Amino acid sequence: MDKRFFNLYSHDFARVAVASPRCKVADPAFNAQETIRLAREAAEHGAVLAAFPELGLSAYTCDDLFHQRALLDAVLDALAEVVAASSTLPLAVVVGAPLRVNHVLFNCAVVVAGGRILGVVPKSYLPNYGEFYESRQFSPADNAAVDRITLLGQDVPFGPEQIFELENQPLFRFHVEICEDVWVPVPPSSYAALAGATVLVNLSASNVVVGKSGYRHQLVSQQSARCLAAYLYTSAGRGESTTDMAWDGQSLIYEKGDKLAESERFLADSHIIFGDVDLERLSVDRMHTTTFAQSVRRHAHEVEKFRVQTFAVPLPIEKDLPLARLVERFPYVPADGRRRDERCTEVYNIQVQALVQRLQSSGHQKVVIGISGGLDSTHALLVCAKALDKLGLPRTNILAYTMPGFATSERTLRQARELMRVVGCTAHEIDIRPSCIQMLKDLGHPYAEGAEQYDVTFENVQAGERTSHLFRLANHHHAIVIGTGDLSELALGWCTYGVGDHMSHYNVNASVPKTLISHLVRWVADTRQIGDTGSDVLINVLETEISPELVPGKVGEANKPAQVTEDFIGPYELQDFNLYYTLRYGFGPAKVAFLSWSAWRDRTMGPWPEGGNPARNQYDLAAIKKNLGIFLWRFFKTSQFKRSCVPNGPKVGNGGSLSPRGDWRAPSDSEATVWMDQLARIPD
Repeated sequence: MDKRFFNLYSHDFARVAVASPRCKVADPAFNAQETIRLAREAAEHGAVLAAFPELGLSAYTCDDLFHQRALLDAVLDALAEVVAASSTLPLAVVVGAPLRVNHVLFNCAVVVAGGRILGVVPKSYLPNYGEFYESRQFSPADNAAVDRITLLGQDVPFGPEQIFELENQPLFRFHVEICEDVWVPVPPSSYAALAGATVLVNLSASNVVVGKSGYRHQLVSQQSARCLAAYLYTSAGRGESTTDMAWDGQSLIYEKGDKLAESERFLADSHIIFGDVDLERLSVDRMHTTTFAQSVRRHAHEVEKFRVQTFAVPLPIEKDLPLARLVERFPYVPADGRRRDERCTEVYNIQVQALVQRLQSSGHQKVVIGISGGLDSTHALLVCAKALDKLGLPRTNILAYTMPGFATSERTLRQARELMRVVGCTAHEIDIRPSCIQMLKDLGHPYAEGAEQYDVTFENVQAGERTSHLFRLANHHHAIVIGTGDLSELALGWCTYGVGDHMSHYNVNASVPKTLISHLVRWVADTRQIGDTGSDVLINVLETEISPELVPGKVGEANKPAQVTEDFIGPYELQDFNLYYTLRYGFGPAKVAFLSWSAWRDRTMGPWPEGGNPARNQYDLAAIKKNLGIFLWRFFKTSQFKRSCVPNGPKVGNGGSLSPRGDWRAPSDSEATVWMDQLARIPD
């Protein structure tokens, strides 16, 4: 098996490190040794970049000692040690140092790799308020009269407008700014991102006061999100002078608003954190967000100032190097209970509000819905009930129909009846078998003559009869038909086209995947929104195996479905994972499989939302590849024609929808060849 598949660098990830070494004020030799020790640790963990705090070689709190030649000379000696050590380290190191340039002192970040200095970045904005007096010792970057300097015998680029690009991974392009630079209204990193930097690095000292930690999170999170970038934030810790300030050593790594790593605060010794940055995710989002390119054009004058410095370090590609970041197994369902409740509340209200608007705009006061006793129609009925409550209309205006066919189980029929009762809608029951028999006779189908031929026609006659009844009932009662099919089924083409469960007047579940619907129903049950009895009914629905119930089971097994949906199309928990990363980011099969393997290879690597079954749900790479193949073939080859003409329905999440009027427009007759070819290259 190719080890490179299990290496994060093979899938456009890059490991980065943020360090907060213990320092001694005005002791550059000690500080250099701590820096080198942590840089070696970063390299041992496979990082390609390690960032250290502002003025870390001297310590930030030297005050007027910065104007002492002895200290400045010692800083150069310390920097020479770091540069020399870098010649044997396979990563770039960014350290902070006070540097003299043409009789002017600058607060600088020095970028080092492979035994050479790649560039020096001076601080642009010097705080001179509150406890800060940096303008007393330093000059801002704008005061520099040169764009190259000689440092330790090397000719080195100098200035804030620099981007450092890794030759053997061109998506990895980083920019460095220093502390206050990110606290200003328009940080230099904003322009750097427009110039192509995907990783933004901040060398900070950042003393601690009450509430500052939370604000740092907000600042770094928002800058990474706004710039569609990763953001590395360093902070000085133990050893800095506490004459007038205190230090907590907080380090942060964010990616597009998502926290990847955070250090503990107030640690007694040096520490380092790691984050695996998804460079492809950042690239895809910049490509997808067309206003990003518009911003590049609008700010062309600033963007053109940037220079790109290239460097190469050997990537640890020939060994197993799995992701250290958490990949949630259920991307549509937060694992954290509080966030999951918030997600369910918001999705539910989006669906309800959308249906309220559709009923008001259409002038209808009644809805027609088919109830199967299964998951999707249960949730759609709950949405209908809440919408009519908001409109001040009686729930009896919900005309609910359960329509048993040839394979309807006693269990689902009982659940449908109980559900309609506890919701308080107008409940009806129509046996569709007589009308199906008539159609099968009209078609000349063998089943009408007693043959046990359960083919697609046999199945779709039932699905079509149900939908046909619903539409005519809606005509008869001046109502609209509410669709129940979900996003997962639409992605896999698991619906009967046209006059079938594919069609409705308005589909409230159109962009809600199966894994999320199950948690929405559980959330309604847990919050007792339809009473204790109703919650018991919902729990029973959740525990029912998913089946279309279109093919009769064996005699004497009335409660055991002959068809189990996931036996045909794969586990929904895997297929929803595949859908999310294919639809939201356009990732190729190898990366989707790698992410899936990272999420499912061990229970400890991904929390289970309530209702998951960790004893049952373990997938190795072979299972992941097999089910990804099912998804890719159905999604790209066989199902698009169904998605090209779907009913209206609300988009509920940034995971995307499949409406041709929204997130997904694709030809109905395209090929799946390129996806299947890439799938074949995934190890077995």
